[in-house]
Amino acid sequence: MDPSAFGIDDRRLVLGLDHIRVAGDGTESVADITANVRLRGGELAMVQVEQVQQASAFADVCVGLIPPLEGRVQFLGHDWTKLPITAVNVLRGRIGRVFGENNWLDDRSLLDNILLSALHHTGRSVDELREKAAKLANRFALPGIPLGYPIEYRAADLRRAACVKAFLGDPALVILENPTFGMFLDMMGSLVNAIRDARSMGSAVIWLTSEQMVWRDPSVPTTHRYRLADHHMVEVTGRQ
Repeated sequence: MDPSAFGIDDRRLVLGLDHIRVAGDGTESVADITANVRLRGGELAMVQVEQVQQASAFADVCVGLIPPLEGRVQFLGHDWTKLPITAVNVLRGRIGRVFGENNWLDDRSLLDNILLSALHHTGRSVDELREKAAKLANRFALPGIPLGYPIEYRAADLRRAACVKAFLGDPALVILENPTFGMFLDMMGSLVNAIRDARSMGSAVIWLTSEQMVWRDPSVPTTHRYRLADHHMVEVTGRQ
């Protein structure tokens, strides 16, 4: 299926969570989630989470890995549950994501990990993608394109490389799960600039964080702010 069939523009609805309810895992670690969110191209939603496991569960809902018990999730105008698997795979190729953990395929080089999705889901050549990856790597204070295997790198450099992977290609949506955790001072400026560039190209961004410093940082130009606490995602104003 042609990825261009799922193009975006600056104000198109990228993600719609229409009165959804998602089941938790039956324990206190992941409670049920209810949410009603609409995110358009060029917008940034900051979501404060109390339970980091909920951040991953919420991200899985957004990308269609977990179906809602109630309501519907639409990405680029398509209900995940109504699509054939070929279309689902194409659409997921339009999403960049920094996972809370387990970002890598250990049997592939870090470079292969970074390029893999973009190679399959954009029309750019390997050389173009490598050039953009190198620029993103420099932005995130890496000395160049990572060439070794994930096990060979420090956790801090793997976090930076995960951001390179998330912003590479032409993502319609970027989902960031605690991307600066433990690296606030080292990552904030680079990440905010990468988000600004992605938004200028029509990408929507969801930033899930459990860090108060991130939540209150005035340099983050959010368009929507939500708090995911207990069972509900609620929109908030200001940096309370």
